[in-house]
Amino acid sequence: MSAQSFFATCPRGLEAPLVAELAACGAREIRATGGGAHFAGDLAACYRANLESRIATRILWRIAAAPYRSEQDVYDVSHAQDWPARFRVDRSIRVDVNAIRSPLRSLEFATLRIKDAVCDRFRAAVGSRPDVDTRAPAVRIHAFLGDRTVTLYLDTSGEPLYKRGWRGRTGEAPLKENLAAGLLALTGWTGDEPFLDPMCGSGTILLEAAAIALGIAPGSRREFGFERLEGFDARLWHDLRERARARENRARPVAIFGSDLYGAELAKARAAIGTAALDRVIHLKQANLLELSPPAPAGVLVANPPYGVRIGEDAELAAFYPKLGDALKARFAGWRCYFLTADLRLAKLIGLKASKRTPLFNGPLECRLFEYRIVAGALRRPSPASPDAL
Repeated sequence: MSAQSFFATCPRGLEAPLVAELAACGAREIRATGGGAHFAGDLAACYRANLESRIATRILWRIAAAPYRSEQDVYDVSHAQDWPARFRVDRSIRVDVNAIRSPLRSLEFATLRIKDAVCDRFRAAVGSRPDVDTRAPAVRIHAFLGDRTVTLYLDTSGEPLYKRGWRGRTGEAPLKENLAAGLLALTGWTGDEPFLDPMCGSGTILLEAAAIALGIAPGSRREFGFERLEGFDARLWHDLRERARARENRARPVAIFGSDLYGAELAKARAAIGTAALDRVIHLKQANLLELSPPAPAGVLVANPPYGVRIGEDAELAAFYPKLGDALKARFAGWRCYFLTADLRLAKLIGLKASKRTPLFNGPLECRLFEYRIVAGALRRPSPASPDAL
């Protein structure tokens, strides 16, 4: 494959670390935009981005872009593509459409027209059409409708890249793995310092930390959509994956610690960590963060506290935040502490001065990653500033 155009999607707010990852994978002409980055690259760059990016959600291969004003225009652009040269007719398909300021009234109808165009092109070329499978398709086709241009993509990832393949049957985590990896990228943690997640839940942040520290490529133990496309280079893919596995350093001494107040959550973390064969490097215990002593004189703490989504939790969290500030100030001097939350009262009530506030999105939910560099001394009084100013 000569140089092609791709788009890597990611959680909003993580575009900058995504760009750095893509550059390391051999991508060129990288251009960040909201929720992802455009880039150019060959087959190896595409495979490596899927294999090695911790932050991307999908790697989409752009195959067409053209002006449109109607559903018929969308059909015509889609029908003009040589789909039989892209994948076999016995591969099931799914079509997904997203839009911003599109003049079309129905995305569902646009989706149907793209599907019809693909099937009609196959029927004309080979006499039969691919099946549609919305749950587990072999091939995913994505379309983006702007105000004037429709862009068609083939999904080279298949399952979203946050599905690392090492969680097994322990289920999906409330915090997606690529967002957890993005948090770690924003902290600058690479494995050289002690690390603690004191509200670890099912262990997602801990697993990502261990993978970073040991050099485990996030896609080294899963399958990808590009393996089901025509032109798949099995030898190239085998070589890239084996090189990634050879770079792993599972013997590296690291200090990664996790705790949670609830035993049921800790059991989920133990199961996930065991499935990933990372129980040697991640140390767990049941503990209350407000009473927890740090595992080292200095290090990095990252936590994703509850957001107060159930009745009664708002008042509980408002009382918790000042106690959290007291506990950090009393016992965690020398630590860099990071909290991802959608509850902006945390910054107002914790009684600590944030050294950095990074806007992020957990799905559609707008959040902040607050950084606190804890030093010995007295707590400041909570600021009366409005949360709107955060």
